[in-house]
Amino acid sequence: MNADQRGAVLDNARYLREVRPVDPDEIHEYVEGRPHPAVVRQVLREESVALGLRETAEGTFVPVEEGPLSVEFDGVERFPHEYTLRVEDLLVSEYGAGWPTGESGDALRAVLRDVKADYFAGDTVEYDRETALAYACYHLPDNYAVVQYTLARLARRGLLPKRLRVLDVGAGVGGPMLGVHDLVPDDCAVEYHAVEPSAAADVFEAMAGETRAGFRTELHRETAEAFDPDGQFDVVLFANVLSELADPDATAERYMDAVAPDGSFVGIAPADREAAIGLRETERHLEGAGYGVWGPQVRLWPGFRPEDRGWSFDVRPDMEVPPFQRELDDAADGSGEFRNVDVQYAFSVVRHDDARMVTLEPDASRFAKFARSEDHVSKRVDCLCLKLSANLADGGNPCSR
Repeated sequence: MNADQRGAVLDNARYLREVRPVDPDEIHEYVEGRPHPAVVRQVLREESVALGLRETAEGTFVPVEEGPLSVEFDGVERFPHEYTLRVEDLLVSEYGAGWPTGESGDALRAVLRDVKADYFAGDTVEYDRETALAYACYHLPDNYAVVQYTLARLARRGLLPKRLRVLDVGAGVGGPMLGVHDLVPDDCAVEYHAVEPSAAADVFEAMAGETRAGFRTELHRETAEAFDPDGQFDVVLFANVLSELADPDATAERYMDAVAPDGSFVGIAPADREAAIGLRETERHLEGAGYGVWGPQVRLWPGFRPEDRGWSFDVRPDMEVPPFQRELDDAADGSGEFRNVDVQYAFSVVRHDDARMVTLEPDASRFAKFARSEDHVSKRVDCLCLKLSANLADGGNPCSR
């Protein structure tokens, strides 16, 4: 389809959207040369967010309302059945029906042990086909859950539009993509761009096949450093990838240019010490570059910002163990080594504006700053604090209650 034909498709869609559902079978009749309806449909899919349209199950396109989306989200109890079947299909296709046992099961478990060892040692993890499948077994469910807990916070504050553009940098095997898909209501139009250079992109592509009409994915097989974003996005997501970059601060700052004026840069990291602290360091770098921190470490006092090491994270209820994790674990010794249903993560949201997760303007005449604690030695004073993490002490502490 040439540029003139494409323009005619869009012009017709803009007109028809005000009259009736936009039907590719109808539009192709109005375009010179009569391009095939399938070609017209692809153009409408590519421009759905810009046109304010979403694709229905019947194959037509209908308008999406303006304004923020709303979510009904009470947490994640389990990894959905249809996604579980897709993961199992990939494993059976690669290794056969007996994939959890024998040489294939041993190989997957060995890969997972090596990946975890390399990660905690700070070494680079190379993702070949086998590593990607092992990673999907172990991390796809918790990544699916974490992004929903994080973005639901933004949705509840009206910070996600119904015409949603997402850029997922380091998209991996697709956990965040599936999480966004299930969080966002059907009456929205979603354009989801994924950047992933490794063999994990093949798994991502397979999982993206489970998404509904109106949720369009586009995969870019490039590195985060090499990719050049096209346009601006409502969410620029770095989920469990910043700690793997050579220069996370510089990369994150470059991608802030791809964040829409009312959009959000969302960083997510595992709850382990190094990754969580590294996420806070990147957050503070972006703040120093002139951007605003929405949360969770809100700035309570003008001119003051946290300077501690920043190891904080959130903890949510465990998920049910997915069948493929149970099978992989039981085929070994059933010790639980290959079951990963903990939902523990650190997150950071950075924006162009001064919006805050917690809106609070402390009265300096009533509350003392912790930074000035030495001025109040031996005195009884009132202070304000924001609890960021679940209980980190084995024996408990007063703030955990």
